[in-house]
Amino acid sequence: MGFETSDDAAVYRVSDETAIISTVDFITPPVDDPAWFGRIGAANSLSDVYAMGGKPITALNLVMFPVRKLGTDMLREILKGGHEKVVEAGASLAGGHSVDDEEPKYGLAVTGVVSPRRILTNRNAQPGDALILTKPIGTGVLFNACRARRLPWRDLEELLPQVAALNAAALDVALRYNVHACTDVTGFGLLGHTLEMARGSGVGVDLTFSALPIYPHALDMYARGETTGSNTANRQLVEKDLELRLKLNDVQREILFDPQTSGGLLLAVPAEEADRLAEELRSAGVEAARVVGTVSPPSSSTVMVRIQ
Repeated sequence: MGFETSDDAAVYRVSDETAIISTVDFITPPVDDPAWFGRIGAANSLSDVYAMGGKPITALNLVMFPVRKLGTDMLREILKGGHEKVVEAGASLAGGHSVDDEEPKYGLAVTGVVSPRRILTNRNAQPGDALILTKPIGTGVLFNACRARRLPWRDLEELLPQVAALNAAALDVALRYNVHACTDVTGFGLLGHTLEMARGSGVGVDLTFSALPIYPHALDMYARGETTGSNTANRQLVEKDLELRLKLNDVQREILFDPQTSGGLLLAVPAEEADRLAEELRSAGVEAARVVGTVSPPSSSTVMVRIQ
């Protein structure tokens, strides 16, 4: 599996029992706190391995940092935060690479393993499936609002453990069920990644707006005029394939295009298993897990995603 699809990572089979997952990701600082920057950046990078059904085994740091301007103490805190998440994932931090750059950036190149018989892709959702989302949406506007001083740091900080939570627990529970398709929700927003799943699977998707888990303060920040630099592009990505079956105000529409950092998994499972899986996810600490939609047969129209 390579770049010819919109899946989350490359997968290379090395034997009948083992395939290697390879992925890389790095981000600019979503918050000013260096340790939280490291934790969120690492969790974001590790997520693509979980989205493919795999387990991370090694990681390499990717660091771009203006060391003469910001100093080594801040860099050390970023790397410490990232290392915490790699250790939590049960992987080994095996080195990395750094360059001097004007704007800090941090992430990981991650190698994982998966059984060739159990690779999860975003291309096998089936009509009759239900969709489960495992984390709230809204990180994009929250990060920008805090940076613009519209959202107090204390209000954002209390949400960061959930933002930086690994998707490992969600995957462990999900693999006990018949997962047909999986992706993680990141920079293209909920609708962008849902559309990738719909296109890849050749199906339609109906999302229930009222069922969506949304981070506290996110809708309020949009109502107060905050937004992100990605909302417009994310809207343009899906608008030809999108149908709104209920009336949403401007604020409600914008949350659908909000770019996520370290977002949750979007899982397609047989409808008869969905409620039980969502309940087990919440019992395992994935508290935001909700059934958020259904998968339908393809239609003759260009619409692939509907909001109801």
